[in-house]
Amino acid sequence: MQGSRGKTQKIFKGETKMADLQVLTQAVGDLDEARVLAILNEFVSTNPGWEEAGKVVNACQQGMAIVGDLFEKSEYFVGDLIFAGELLNAAIDTLKPVLGGESSRKIGKIVLATVQGDLHDIGKNIFKSMSDAAGFEVYDLGIDVPPSAFVAKVKEVQPEIVGMSAVLTLALDSMKATVEALKEAGLRDQVKIIIGGNPVTKDACMQIGADMFTTNAAEGIKICQGWVK
Repeated sequence: MQGSRGKTQKIFKGETKMADLQVLTQAVGDLDEARVLAILNEFVSTNPGWEEAGKVVNACQQGMAIVGDLFEKSEYFVGDLIFAGELLNAAIDTLKPVLGGESSRKIGKIVLATVQGDLHDIGKNIFKSMSDAAGFEVYDLGIDVPPSAFVAKVKEVQPEIVGMSAVLTLALDSMKATVEALKEAGLRDQVKIIIGGNPVTKDACMQIGADMFTTNAAEGIKICQGWVK
């Protein structure tokens, strides 16, 4: 599979930071692996802070949106989506030193999964990587996870936070069903619930019964950090 679909350009020289983010977004959208990693390695070498690193992660996510659009237009194919997911994982690994690195002192526990009826995991994996780097102990249940599995894991590990991800609009019903299952098990008041994904909105969050929602992994991490302080 090809690792570059974009043209080689000069990296960073004479560009503003906002332009750098736009260049990075386009490089991810082009599936230009060499360029993406070169940009990120140069970024890491400047010893940036968490806030800047979060903006870079968001730029990568926006690049994934480009990939999704091109897939819908049949310009990219399933192999390209798989490569994009691998590229994004490599990007997060490159950024881990400035996202906080693996912390020996865990600040809290998160039970995380893509809900039942949805097989997408890229957004979930980004959030997991950033949560790990921020010092959380993350229990990733995977994809297409039924409410009963959430309930069982929450009983087992007693996390502070439950994270649910979805890309399909239909999966919002599964999120609501999961919240209801946690209520029935007497666990809802013991955890904070954050939901994420393209179809998630403020109204959806209220209807589902979650505490917060986000479509930005870096923002989601901030929310979770606030909950465990």
